Amino acid sequence: MMIEKFREIYNFREMIKSWTRKELRTRYKGSFLGFLWTFINPLLQLMVYSVIFPFIMRFTQEKYAMFLFVALIPWNYFTGTLQGSCNLIVFNSSMVTKVYFPREVLPISFTMSGMYNMVFSYMVVFPMLVIFQIPFTWNLLWLPILILVQSIFNLGIAFLVSSINVYFRDLEYLISIGTMALYFMTPIMYSITDLSERLQAVLMINPMTSFVIMYRDVMFYGKAVDLWLLGYAFTYSVIICVIGYFTFGRLQRKFTEVL
Repeated sequence: MMIEKFREIYNFREMIKSWTRKELRTRYKGSFLGFLWTFINPLLQLMVYSVIFPFIMRFTQEKYAMFLFVALIPWNYFTGTLQGSCNLIVFNSSMVTKVYFPREVLPISFTMSGMYNMVFSYMVVFPMLVIFQIPFTWNLLWLPILILVQSIFNLGIAFLVSSINVYFRDLEYLISIGTMALYFMTPIMYSITDLSERLQAVLMINPMTSFVIMYRDVMFYGKAVDLWLLGYAFTYSVIICVIGYFTFGRLQRKFTEVL
């Protein structure tokens, strides 16, 4: 059954590509600059961080704006998927109830559009690394692997959230509150090494902690990825994706009735 399902999804690959392009186009639909916001938005964020944190909030971390920025991009990819996939099925209810296609196409396409948006954001990051005099190292070659592993994790989240929200519409409000709390439990504004070993162990329960550490290691510190950490992130990403896939498969049976 699973092989047949995967084959069916593969047969709709053109629809996935088309829907991914649609998601990218509609992200900034109606704005004057349009798709250029994909590059301008992270650049403006970096300018704000460069002013506020080093001079106003007086953080002592050297090159703090980039220290923060390289961690915020994967975080934005995660939160964008988490919040955006909430109403993915609900907002496309007319299509879901009237047209036959594998419903998995929607979360897959949405996750892929977020991944492409993240890759485009790095087109701003790399020139900024030069400006901030952060050396390029061969360890940057780990970046595609990290993006791929995080995309597996995000896809699992998209499967879970998009299907559960069809039945429990309050989920999007709970996610908004939970995301705020999770932000401070993720070592984005600070380094995890500044905390006690006990707190570090607690924060490692948060799936995004390992991703932030690895992205920062390869992009800011120029270090190789900790293979144990990568294995840990890959393992729970696959587990979340499998759980999300089967949850979505079970719940989608009554999408038409509920919608």
